Amino acid sequence: MAKASKTERAEAFRDHRSQLVLGKFLSGELTKLDPVYDPVYGYRYPVIEAIIGDPTATEEFLTHLHQLGILNREVFDKMINCPSCGTANVSIRYCCPYCKSFNIKKSALIEHIPCGYIDAEDRFKKEDKLFCPRCRVELNKPDVNYRRAGIWCSCNDCGKSFDIPVPSHFCRVCSKGFTFEDAVYRDVYSYSLNKEVMKEAGMGYIMVAPIREFLQSRGFTVESPSFLKGKSGASHMFDVAATQGDIARNLIVIDLATSTNEPVSEQSIIAMFAKVYDVSPDKACLIAIPAMSESGRKLAELYNIHLIEAKDQYEALKALEACVAAALPQLPK
Repeated sequence: MAKASKTERAEAFRDHRSQLVLGKFLSGELTKLDPVYDPVYGYRYPVIEAIIGDPTATEEFLTHLHQLGILNREVFDKMINCPSCGTANVSIRYCCPYCKSFNIKKSALIEHIPCGYIDAEDRFKKEDKLFCPRCRVELNKPDVNYRRAGIWCSCNDCGKSFDIPVPSHFCRVCSKGFTFEDAVYRDVYSYSLNKEVMKEAGMGYIMVAPIREFLQSRGFTVESPSFLKGKSGASHMFDVAATQGDIARNLIVIDLATSTNEPVSEQSIIAMFAKVYDVSPDKACLIAIPAMSESGRKLAELYNIHLIEAKDQYEALKALEACVAAALPQLPK
C-alpha cells in the first residue's frame, strides 16, 4: 500500500465525519474500536455507523482512514460470507466424506486397556454402565482399565464410518451449500488511533475532550457527537450538545470548524444555521480554528451564532467559558 501524503490526510481531517470519529478517540470515549457481532449482518461498528449514517459505507470509511495512516488496525476475526448472496448468516456442517451428507453421528472411541479392544462408545454401553463387548468386563476405572481413544463418526445415510468429517457451509438466507473453496473468507479488523499522524491535525480535532470536561465541570450533561430532533422531525448532528435538566431547556450546541492554511469558509456558518433554525437551542456556538472568513463573521452575527475564533485550545476554552457564563443567566429557570 502506497504511503499517504500529508495533503491527502489534511483532506480527510476536513471531513466532518473524520473529525467526529477522531474526537471520540481523543476524548477517551474510544481507546480501541472493536467490531460487534450481529447474527444477521455479521460484524458491525455501531458507534461509527451512527456517525456515517450508512451502515454499508462504514467499513469502506474505516479502511480509507487506515490507508491514510490515520487509524491503525489489526485482525480481530475472520468472517465467512456466502458466495451467492453475500450474507454472514452461515452455519458450519460436518459431512460424511463418502456421500457428503451432514446427517452423521459423532461418538467417542473407547479402548479397553487390558484386552486392547477399541470401538465406538455406544458398543460399550449397557444401561448406564460400560462393558467390553469382547470380554464382557465392566469398565469402571477411567485411565486404568479403559480410556477414551478419540472420536468416531458414522453416517446415518450411507452407513459408513470414519474418524474425520468434511466441513462445509450452509447459508441460512438463500439455503445454498458451499465449501471453503468457494467461500468468501475475509478479515475483520479492530482499529486504534495513530497518534503520530494526529500531530498533523489542527487544534480543532483535540478540542472535543477539553470542551466536554469544561461543560461537565459546570454541571452540564454532554453528548458528543449529539443527534437532536428538530421541529421538522429531522435529526441533526452537532459536535457537542450540553444540557442542564430537561433536554428542551438550557441547551447549548457547539460545532467545530477548522482550516489548515486559510480562514474557515462561511459554509460552516450556513450549515450550522440550518440545524439551529430547526432545533432552536438556547445558545449556538461555532469554534473556528484558526480564524473565520470575513463573510462568515457577518453571517454569524446575522444568524445569532456565537462565533469563537481561536488559535489554540486554551484560547478557545477561555472564550467558550465567557460564552457559557453570559448565556446561563439568560436561560429560563
